[in-house]
Amino acid sequence: MTQRAPLTVGFFVTPDFILLDLGGAMEPFHLANWLGSERYRIRVLSASGGMVRSSEGVMVGSERAEFDGLDTLFVIGGEGAVLHPIPVEQTRIVRAAYDDGIRRVASVCVGAFILAAAGLLDGRRATTHWMYAPELQRRHPRVQVDGDRIFTRDDRIWTSAGITAGIDLALSLIEEDLGKTVARTVARQLVVYHRRAGGQMQFSSLLRLDPDSDRMRRVMSFMRENLEHSLPLERLADIANLSVRQFGRAFFKATGTTPAKLVERLRVEAAKPRIEEGRESLDIVARSVGFTDTDRMRLAFLRVLGQTPRVLRKAGSGSKLDGPGVAPMTPAVRAAQRVN
Repeated sequence: MTQRAPLTVGFFVTPDFILLDLGGAMEPFHLANWLGSERYRIRVLSASGGMVRSSEGVMVGSERAEFDGLDTLFVIGGEGAVLHPIPVEQTRIVRAAYDDGIRRVASVCVGAFILAAAGLLDGRRATTHWMYAPELQRRHPRVQVDGDRIFTRDDRIWTSAGITAGIDLALSLIEEDLGKTVARTVARQLVVYHRRAGGQMQFSSLLRLDPDSDRMRRVMSFMRENLEHSLPLERLADIANLSVRQFGRAFFKATGTTPAKLVERLRVEAAKPRIEEGRESLDIVARSVGFTDTDRMRLAFLRVLGQTPRVLRKAGSGSKLDGPGVAPMTPAVRAAQRVN
């Protein structure tokens, strides 16, 4: 069998870029090489080349941005992408890469602001860090922003949420290039999920509910990791090492909600992106996230999001995506973002 030529992946960094945005997106490709023959060539690019300072103060060497032989371009933004107007030089470089016919253009976190300023997200679905999603939508009303997704794909454009979400995006690109087995092996080496369940809402929700009590944090972590299983109050009380009555009072005092309501919300958040993608039946999705049937899932969606699973699936089915998709932002999603 003929060995395929390695694909070149470029990471375009801008001043004050977030170091983990770069490292998180880059490391999966490095591990894919480590696990076998050279599958990827990795380049760090910048507008003028040379050393570029990260927001953490670490200097990283880079080449002047050129696109000959480049297969995929990752745009790694910094704080300036949100706080200040995007420099024309940055948008020109990103736009030129796309117009040159590069196979994929991707962004991590606020790198989406650079793609949007370059006009690459007009009429497309995109995501960014949940905290900045409303601002991205405000600045670029032609972009269909969903602050819930971990990452999105719209034709040749991929965008991801913040920080560690670049790992999720990179794993999906590796799966597209090399197959599911390689992507899963890389994920195991990284000690992360091959496909993270749910969207950003589950993490922002748990951040809002982050209690001081170690035992309550332990219970909430157990909930998130075991959504597909039955989670009766007695089992959760055992995790907290409390009686059922003590646990119920302590949980509400620490979080302001009941265990049952939080479990329901986390299950809705885990099911939502899979329903929008439309690759599985509603029954399979319902059972895989812990709803016993589609009727219970439908009622939970109405309580949490104000929409049924079928409405969300219908909204997503008309999109032009050929990968993980998103539905238009709903009032419930916008409301969740405002709370965040």
